[in-house]
Amino acid sequence: MKELLNIDEIFMKEALREARRARDLGEVPVGAVVVMNGQVVVRGCNSMLTSRDPSAHAEMVVIRKTALLTGNYRLNGATLYITLEPCLMCSGAIVLSRVDRVVYGAREPKTGAHESAFQVLSNHRNNHMPDVTGGILAEECAAILSDFFRKRRAEKKARKRAEREAAADPAIPDS
Repeated sequence: MKELLNIDEIFMKEALREARRARDLGEVPVGAVVVMNGQVVVRGCNSMLTSRDPSAHAEMVVIRKTALLTGNYRLNGATLYITLEPCLMCSGAIVLSRVDRVVYGAREPKTGAHESAFQVLSNHRNNHMPDVTGGILAEECAAILSDFFRKRRAEKKARKRAEREAAADPAIPDS
C-alpha cells in the first residue's frame, strides 16, 4: 500500500504541474494526467477561459485527448490523476469512459461528485464504478486553489477601490 501511495504522489505532482500551468494562463488551477502502463500518456489543465468552452475542465480535456490517442472512448487500463475532486459533469464522463481508477487531491465541498456534495463515482447503479482514492497531496492541491482565489479576490477589491477613488476625485480637465 505504501508503494502505491508513493506512485500516486509522483503522478499527482505531475497533475500539480498542470494546475500551475492553468494558473499561469489565468485559469482556475486544476490539473490532470492520465497514466497507462505506468506512464503519463496525456496531460491537461482547465482551459474554459482560453478555449471559451464551459466543459473544458481538466478531466474532460485529458479524457478527450486519451480517447483520441487510443482510438477508443473506453479508457480501460487508465488511471486519472486530478488535483481536485471531480464535479458532476466530469464524474459522468469518467463513468462513461470506463476509467479504471481515479486519484484526486483536494476535496470540493460545493460540487465534488465522489464524496463531498454528490456520490456519483461510487453509485452502485452505474454500469461502471472506478476505484477511487482521494486526498493525495490534498494540502498542496488545496493550497494552489486557495492562493489563486485569494489573489483574485484581492485584485477585484483593488479594482473596485480604484474605481471608487476615480469616481470620487475626478481629474481636473486641462484648460
